[in-house]
Amino acid sequence: MRKIMASLDIGANALKLVVAETVGEKLNILGVSTIPNNTIKKGKIINKEELVNKLKELFKDINDRLGFEVTKTLVIVPSSSAEFTLGTGKIDVKSEDGIITACDIVSAVKKSAYHVVQDNMELVTIMPINYTLEDGTKVLDPKNLISKTLEVKTVIISALKSEVYDYLECLEKINVDVVDIAFASIGDYFQFRNKEFDKQVGAIINIGEQTTCVSIINKGVLTNTSTTYLGGSNVTNDIAYIYKIDKEKAKDIKEEFALAHKRMAISAETINIKNKEEKNISINQYEVSEVVESRLKEILNLAKKQINILTKKEISYIILTGGVTETKDFNLVAESIFGKNVTLGNIHELGVRNNIYSSVVGLIKWYDYNQKLKNREYSLLNIKEQEEFSKLSNGEELSSNGVIGKVFGYFFD
Repeated sequence: MRKIMASLDIGANALKLVVAETVGEKLNILGVSTIPNNTIKKGKIINKEELVNKLKELFKDINDRLGFEVTKTLVIVPSSSAEFTLGTGKIDVKSEDGIITACDIVSAVKKSAYHVVQDNMELVTIMPINYTLEDGTKVLDPKNLISKTLEVKTVIISALKSEVYDYLECLEKINVDVVDIAFASIGDYFQFRNKEFDKQVGAIINIGEQTTCVSIINKGVLTNTSTTYLGGSNVTNDIAYIYKIDKEKAKDIKEEFALAHKRMAISAETINIKNKEEKNISINQYEVSEVVESRLKEILNLAKKQINILTKKEISYIILTGGVTETKDFNLVAESIFGKNVTLGNIHELGVRNNIYSSVVGLIKWYDYNQKLKNREYSLLNIKEQEEFSKLSNGEELSSNGVIGKVFGYFFD
């Protein structure tokens, strides 16, 4: 069975929908659709009707690209109201020989969340910390081990129902089912995780258009997060205000001309544009880069303070991601605040090599990881639909890497 899944990020600046196929440990991007969005402010929907229309447009685009209808997806939900609670669950292992199965693990994890989530909150996810066998041995993966009992310690993550349901209701209106929900920071971690990170305490900072999210990951488990309402739009507004130009021009200058740090900027490098008063003005790269650097340092210093508030543990790594980190020379301003301990996100998957996609792509990896733990198969398509999509019925040969060849050309439209 081919494992094909979709993931949706309803961002303040853009809607992003990714469809991918997992082949072993590899992720093949089958299709990507991104459209501008202005229906979100501070994590809340300000125009539901317009968002529904934009979602219709988004799903139609991906359906046309892939040649089949995407009817279910993973969804990133706001984390501004996140609550974290420790839970424990203990069960008797079902099999007579005491061999722990995926069903036992799922039962223990579910039991840890009983009567924990408040009535006004929605369960987002449960992240196991460790499992304890009957002899007191603690393990990270108890599957196929022998024990009469199994106890699990978990972090139970929830968010306000009002915020989560608003997002889900919009998808319900376009007849798209939500398979699972999670915070963006979980996707970010699974996009960049490695074996060392799974043993350490670290921080992930995602700088988006309107917000900056700081999250603490303790040995692969999200333990705390906070959101501040500063992001790329603040940089744009600074440029627009100082040079008296409209925001569209300011955004173009930020993305195409300015640098994140003035060190490599060139004073002689200039652009000539008209301001709001229709006067011709000259903007040099060094000066506008100073403006960008100043705001980025403010955002990063605030994120640094948030890390110290969120945890007292020693931080072994810091990962920076989000669209703002694509600004030229962002590594220089990042190192000026965090030193050499900081890493910029680097996405390797073809078709999504931009940090705006880290959360939405990582969410598919997170879901695939969880399904493997549960010994479950999943896919957007049933077997018959997969055969049609892969043209098996016509006897055509398939690549060993899956069905990526069919949609490869879309990346270069």
